[in-house]
Amino acid sequence: MNHLSNADRRERWLERLQASGYRLTTPLKIIVDILTDSPRALDALQLFDLGRQKYPRMGLVTVYRALDKLEELGLVQRVHREEGCHAYLRAAEGHEHLLLCTRCGRGVFFAGDDLTLLFEKVARQSGYRIEEHWLQLYGLCENCQ
Repeated sequence: MNHLSNADRRERWLERLQASGYRLTTPLKIIVDILTDSPRALDALQLFDLGRQKYPRMGLVTVYRALDKLEELGLVQRVHREEGCHAYLRAAEGHEHLLLCTRCGRGVFFAGDDLTLLFEKVARQSGYRIEEHWLQLYGLCENCQ
């Protein structure tokens, strides 16, 4: 698996945004900085608060638009929290699944290659042709236990 440094990931995201026709505004760059540096899943309001610390004029609508763009490009993924709200975390690189701390929101990706047999069994038993899957596990990280 190719794991990028945060700086490399940031540059890749900015290149993808620009290649897709998005203007690289100061607020967008700050949002990219925060998301590429954060090990935690952040919701829009958390991202807004962190962004305003660096750029006080940042608007909440800007945060939502940036999240939509980043999700559309496959750079972030929406994380479902127990309380029903969504947060965002950098997207998996390759075939990875997500383990999310229910207390602090820290996300850790893990390889999911050994799940193939389970998915084949489910497909046989259900009659479905599985085209896509998304596995997200919840628990408490080492620091929150």
